[in-house]
Amino acid sequence: MSDALHIVVPGQPVGKGRPRFTRQGRAYTPAKTKVYEELIAGFARREMEVAGWDRTPLPVKLHILAQFEIPKSWTKTKKSQALLGEITPGRPDIDNIAKAVLDALNGIVYDDDAQVAQLMVKKVYGQPLLVATIELL
Repeated sequence: MSDALHIVVPGQPVGKGRPRFTRQGRAYTPAKTKVYEELIAGFARREMEVAGWDRTPLPVKLHILAQFEIPKSWTKTKKSQALLGEITPGRPDIDNIAKAVLDALNGIVYDDDAQVAQLMVKKVYGQPLLVATIELL
């Protein structure tokens, strides 16, 4: 088993949506969130197989990098500022990105997301993708 597991999910990152409720009052996860969490889980399973990782009961450190596409309508100056990190992405909120990743990896990389002892999340502009790096503590 290698020191760190790197999960790369291509495409625009999606934050965890607010729970929705049925008329009977039952809560459910919005479809867009569910699809994205399943996508992350699929990439995690594949990377774990390649890296020889097994689900861990130990504490972990999780680093999340969420890169967002620069809007095409922006001027060259504004695009340049975005690439230099002078402008950072707004929505989705950083905590919702973290929640989506934490929930997606639950029961796959670790037994429960309560095992995540350290968490770092960063949002930047660039090639749209999400990178989650997991290390055992």
